[in-house]
Amino acid sequence: MAPQQPSSMEEQAGEPCEPESEGEKQGSKSDQNHPATCDAPDGGWGWVVLVATILVLALTLAFPACIGIFYLDLQDEFEASNSETSWVPSIMTSVLHAGGPLCSVLVERFGCRATVMFGGVLSGLGMAASSFSHSIVDLYITAGVITGLGFCLSFQPAVTILGHYFVRRRPFANAMSSTGTALGLCVLPFLGDYLQSKLGWRGSFLVLGAVLLNCCVCGAVMRPLRPRKPKKSEVMSNSPSSPCKKGCVPGICQSLGSFLRRHMAFDLFYSNLRFRVFSLAITWMMLGFVVPLIFLVPYASKTMDPSRAALLLSILGFVNIFVRPPAGVLFSLPWFKGRHIYVFSAALLINGLSNSICCISPEFYVLLIYVLTYGLSMSVVGSLMFTVLMDTVDMSQFPSALGLLSIMESVTLLIGPPLAGMLVDRTEQYTYMFLACSISVALSAVFLMVSFYLLDSRDAAQKSSLPASGSPAKPAINMSTDCQYSSVPTDGDKTNNPSSEA
Repeated sequence: MAPQQPSSMEEQAGEPCEPESEGEKQGSKSDQNHPATCDAPDGGWGWVVLVATILVLALTLAFPACIGIFYLDLQDEFEASNSETSWVPSIMTSVLHAGGPLCSVLVERFGCRATVMFGGVLSGLGMAASSFSHSIVDLYITAGVITGLGFCLSFQPAVTILGHYFVRRRPFANAMSSTGTALGLCVLPFLGDYLQSKLGWRGSFLVLGAVLLNCCVCGAVMRPLRPRKPKKSEVMSNSPSSPCKKGCVPGICQSLGSFLRRHMAFDLFYSNLRFRVFSLAITWMMLGFVVPLIFLVPYASKTMDPSRAALLLSILGFVNIFVRPPAGVLFSLPWFKGRHIYVFSAALLINGLSNSICCISPEFYVLLIYVLTYGLSMSVVGSLMFTVLMDTVDMSQFPSALGLLSIMESVTLLIGPPLAGMLVDRTEQYTYMFLACSISVALSAVFLMVSFYLLDSRDAAQKSSLPASGSPAKPAINMSTDCQYSSVPTDGDKTNNPSSEA
């Protein structure tokens, strides 16, 4: 049975729909534990789903960074400061991550296909409505909240259903789908710059809203896999029970607690020190990780044509396209097992320090060196982020851990760009903003590297001291009876099946 799919980010796919080989040997017991198993074809129509997922990621995850194309136009139109204007992409990015639990609920109830299509409609309407905005606050609601929520409801179910279509080839499918964000960074800046020169920002937003409706087309081809028909005993054992039989208030509290355990691992945050360190470091990192992408075009426009400034974002996307798949294959080699966290930290350190290159000059060739360095390190960070999280927590806890991590990082994603804009307003210099981002990301990388080195040293010392002390190892505690799993339907919860205990 597959654990409940998480809310987020772009390379994570679900657990296999098929029962594991060990469970298959258990006969009827396996059937009882896998009421919604299905066959993942690892090809066939799965390739169509893979292409659709790449397009969805290109239209959603890369979109907030391309708002920088219209940054100066929005400032002139609404007479807004850098801090006020930067709230638009920051709200969009924050809602894109924070909407994960709501997205999981909709996937459980209506399935991946319907949720992706609904997200496409929502994001398209949000961008179209933003073209009629009369104030910067209107943009916060339309382009920020509505469009950002639509992005969340589109990309997360797309990655989820991809995990159902691929099992043996899942690493390759995930590596290919991760190029969708890079593809968006390549195409959207060119498209946005062309539309801005021909139609202005209002006409551009209207056309981009129509472009985002293509998420509905991508969602339409994500047809659900046919589940195996459950036995009668399974349906009876999984029949929903009304919480109001024991009192409405306790029942609601129990349901809320169950929801939080499934989607946000608060207990894991307190019990797993490695996960706590990793989640705090990623939250810290996001304070300055995406900010340079938002301010790069306005900064470059000081010394060059806006179309040439937009070319820098496209170059960044091309670097990600060509580096991410080979990086995913390289770091899957056995030699890197147990060393992913240090490669990730080193790439993150280089990524942070690369922001200081922008302090030299806003000339094209200086920024080109910056984009190449930033793009290479960003590719490694993006390829390893979820791999490191999988190494940190057990796979049965991965969905809820990723849900909590998405909520935490959405906070810094929300406040990072406005704080950077405020710094630009106060100093009237972009260089201080890039320097602040460089320090923030680099310090988070050092914190992550040092913390895991100390934890690994502690664990190695404990293992080496066990034979000398002669104390027997503590017996492993079987927690299987306390772990709750639920299948992730790809066609909606037509039988209203809740999660069943394994």
